[in-house]
Amino acid sequence: MHAEGLLVRGGELKIKEMEVQCYLFVLLGSTLFVDKSRDRLRPAINLFLKDHRLLTDYAWGAGALAYLYRQLGVATRAGSKGLCGCLTLLQVWIYEYFPLFRPSQLPQSPDAPRASSWISPRLPGGDEARQRLARYRQLLDELSADDVTWTPYGRDGHTDIPRSLYTGPIRFSYIAEGYDPARCLRQFGYRQIIPRAMTVPHDQYRPASGSSYIVFWDPWVNQLWDNVAARRLDLDFASRSCEQPSEIVEEYIDWFLTRSHPRITHPTDGEPQPRPLLVHQVSYDFLLLFQI
Repeated sequence: MHAEGLLVRGGELKIKEMEVQCYLFVLLGSTLFVDKSRDRLRPAINLFLKDHRLLTDYAWGAGALAYLYRQLGVATRAGSKGLCGCLTLLQVWIYEYFPLFRPSQLPQSPDAPRASSWISPRLPGGDEARQRLARYRQLLDELSADDVTWTPYGRDGHTDIPRSLYTGPIRFSYIAEGYDPARCLRQFGYRQIIPRAMTVPHDQYRPASGSSYIVFWDPWVNQLWDNVAARRLDLDFASRSCEQPSEIVEEYIDWFLTRSHPRITHPTDGEPQPRPLLVHQVSYDFLLLFQI
């Protein structure tokens, strides 16, 4: 849907309300819920703009995160090109947790948005861009505990934002993605444990061609977000605080290596194959990339 298509719906809307609705439609579609269509926006956004009095009641942050999670999943598929979603959110998340990839930073007042302090570098193109990408992959494979800022928002960030300990699906329109802070306890200053199984949809549909997919949740799942007390992770019950935020339980690495890969770079033909790593030799801090 083109943004100007909204103008034909202005029959019963006051002109100021229509202008605000169109502005928000374009703003959200070009920031939080970006797709690959360039000059087109998702009609689903307009469903949340019908009544401007409800705008402050929506969890826009959770919705943007659910949408980004879905797009990250789509981008990992073979044949997928490009990435969409709120990439500003992903970019500043990387800056906060991984000092090796940080650009310059400006001083700012405490009440200013954290993301506004970063000076995004001008990226090269061509061969220089490919060399830069290869270097980034090497740095990711060589990450150690000292290369990760485990608690960039302090150890008590969850006390200021209780919703950060919510566990269950987060949603935007038809998109629902699982969210479980027990999978990233180190960002709260707690020892990482083997997390429990996540709430999963009871069915899903994935066409043979294309990159989209649809999941189907039980009706009761829609009520989890509103049940704050029951769906909030008790950190002290789940784990314990630690001296170094990189601490993990002994069995965690065995559990994780059955579900992911410890390295990004794949050896090419003709190069010597790397020697297998023992579990205790794996730089487990790199695995945080796929958990937070």
